[in-house]
Order: sequence, then C-alpha cells, then structure tokens
Amino acid sequence: MEDLILNVDFAAPEGRPKKEPGNRKHQSFVRRRRELERRGVLRQKQLPAAPGGPRRAPARGKPRSGRRRSCPKENGPAAAAALQCSPDPQNGPTGADAPAKTKGKGRGAARGSANAAGAPPASQNDSAGSGATAKSKGKGRGAARGSARAGGPPPKFVAVDCEMVGTGPGGRTSALARCSIVSYEGDVVYDRYVRPEAPIVDYRTRWSGIRRHHMDKAVPFRQARQQVLRILAGKVVVGHAIHNDFKALRYSHPKALTRDTSQIPLLNRRGGFPENVSISLKRLTKALLDQDIQVGKSGHSSVEDARATMELYKVVEEEWEQHLRQNLEQE
Repeated sequence: MEDLILNVDFAAPEGRPKKEPGNRKHQSFVRRRRELERRGVLRQKQLPAAPGGPRRAPARGKPRSGRRRSCPKENGPAAAAALQCSPDPQNGPTGADAPAKTKGKGRGAARGSANAAGAPPASQNDSAGSGATAKSKGKGRGAARGSARAGGPPPKFVAVDCEMVGTGPGGRTSALARCSIVSYEGDVVYDRYVRPEAPIVDYRTRWSGIRRHHMDKAVPFRQARQQVLRILAGKVVVGHAIHNDFKALRYSHPKALTRDTSQIPLLNRRGGFPENVSISLKRLTKALLDQDIQVGKSGHSSVEDARATMELYKVVEEEWEQHLRQNLEQE
C-alpha cells in the first residue's frame, strides 16, 4: 500500500476574529445591571411584593414605608457607599443622630413630668386648687344646715313641723304654707314657705305666723312636697301631733319610723301630766325643758317648734325606744 501523506497546517489562520465577551444586547444588560447595583435598586426589585397588592417598584433612593433599609452587603462596596445606611423617615434617625434627638426628648419629658407631678401653673392653681378647697370648705360648713340643697343625705333622725293657712269656704280647710325640718342636733335641714294650690282665705297669722308677702317667693305645693318626702324617706320622723303635718303634706309615714311626742305617756309622766291626755307642745316644753316658745303676737315659728319637739324626744329617747323594741318582740 502506498503511504498516505496528509498536509495539515496547525498554525492559526491569519485574520481570525477574536471572541468577544458577548453580543451587544448582553453587554447592555450587564452595564445596566451594574448601574442598578451601584444605585442599590436591584436588591429592592428582588424583594417580594406586599401581600394582597400588585408588585410596585419603589422610588429611587427612598426605602419602603414601615421597613428600615439596611446596608446591602451582597451588592458590593459600591452599593454600600451609595446607600450609606440612610435614616428611616418614619422610624427616625439611627446611629449618631439618635442620641441628640433622644436627649432633646428627654429634656422635654423631664419638664413635662415636673409639671404633671408638681404644682400646676399659677392660673390653674387658683381655679383647681384654692377654688376647689374653698368650695369644699363651704360645703362642709353648710352640709348640716342645708343638706337638702347640697344634695347630701339627710340625718337619720329628723323633726318636722308645719304651719297651715285656711282655704276653701270660710277658710276652714287647712293647707300647707310652711314646712321646717331639723336634724337630731337641731340644725335646719329644710325650711320653705309653700304656696297652696287653692286660694288662701285665712292666713291665720296669729298662730301660723304667715303673712301675704311670704307667698311672693313661696314654693309651689307639689314641688315642696316632693322635696320634703325625699328627706323623710327612710328616716325616723319626730313631731308633735304629727298626723296634722302628714295630712297637710298628703303623706303617710311608716308607723315604725314615727315618733309623736303628743302620744308618749313617759313625757306626760315626767312633766306631771295625765298619761292619757294630749298636752300642748308649749306646756311640755316649759315643764320639761324650762323654755318658752310660741310667745308674742307674731305667730308660731315652725323651726322653733321642730327643735323643741326633738329636744322633748331626747328626754325619753332611751326608755321609749326600749319600750318600742319590747312591744315589737312581743308581737
């Protein structure tokens, strides 16, 4: 066989073009990617979108709201230098700026806490401090005398006395014209002139002490009755011939909470009177308390009579209450 000779040239051909890194489209993509990495935008585009909404690319140079942007490490030093860990506009400054602002807030908080814990400004102190104290002292002084006005609870024991005028034909119908209530200590709880519903025919001034001008500022009967019953409710009511007062008030008080000094045999016995006879308040007061009431021509004072009634009750209070308890147990 004849020898086969191949002429092979291993030298590189002349004018062969060198392989370029890539086509123009790829190079453009690489340059654009590096630019985005330098600006720090590429990493934000790769973050997942908020749930429930479409994916939106944030504005350049601004972090997402509510999320603190950290320095990107994987994007290289160029991206880190571009971002420089800019502060979050919502969460406030970080790093060196934070202590300065915190100190400012601390000073403001210290001043605020001093105002809150200490005394208020002078203008507020006058109204909220001294004014409140003065008002409280005023209420304390007038609580016993005017508990009905101040809204405080009336005493447990009260004495009541009413003055009547005449209405109807010949003025023979008694109508309430004044009502007074005193406490156990004798302080005035209620004292009002009352305007009857019917026209007044006889003022009975000799006994009642009521005159025409007293009706100018008198309280209407229905209003006065409501005020009086509010005070008497649940209290032990003391009075002399108190059924007349209740009749004028159109009211019936529980018998267990009623003390009628005209029906107490102990008082008559102490004063030297027959036990089964109703003695007038004036005579009992003189005999047991050595006091003169219902004197002069100006008429009776319902406040004076109510106080005298309460003092008479105190004379036999212990014995009378014990007697009532014994009767209650027997029943």
